[in-house]
Amino acid sequence: MSKIIGITGGIASGKSTVAEQIRQAGYQVIDADQVVHELQKKGGSLYQALILAFGTEILAADGELDRPKLAQLIFSSKENQEKSAKLQDRIIREELAGRRDALAAKEPIFFMDIPLLLELDYQDWFDEIWLVYVDEDKQLERLMKRNHYSLDEAAKRLAAQMPLQNKKKFAQVIIDNNGSPKETLQQLGLQLKHLADG
Repeated sequence: MSKIIGITGGIASGKSTVAEQIRQAGYQVIDADQVVHELQKKGGSLYQALILAFGTEILAADGELDRPKLAQLIFSSKENQEKSAKLQDRIIREELAGRRDALAAKEPIFFMDIPLLLELDYQDWFDEIWLVYVDEDKQLERLMKRNHYSLDEAAKRLAAQMPLQNKKKFAQVIIDNNGSPKETLQQLGLQLKHLADG
């Protein structure tokens, strides 16, 4: 039996950095965002489904999805958020399940990096959940800096996700990313050592 670990966090919590370090330590990591990008590419199953749902105005001049435009449309109303979530969730879940099963056949331990792991109810897929945690004010600050958002835009994005504080109770391992990158790496190193020692 494979041990499958879910990594989650929130927008601008540093989860991608942690996932990258886990990869460098030699583990396989299925990146849900990467999978979504592949499915949203021209001709992909999500690409087709999104055009059917929202029309061709979500396309850029080259025929690819215009991500900022799509995001704006989705975030513009509760109805659009629900429509998009339902549609994307089904297609993404099927794809992720296929990749999970393929890795489970050959890897003793692997990770899946799923930003909305708890919101979309993936908990029962995992033996353990690792949360990359950061305080909300720090999360806002990093998000504004990274995406050049106004405070209002950043707060809106955060409000669309479950607060990290609420995610703590679901996690078996919490990587605190409030400090320096070095401190985060030290914590991660310890957890990976525990994992290897089994």
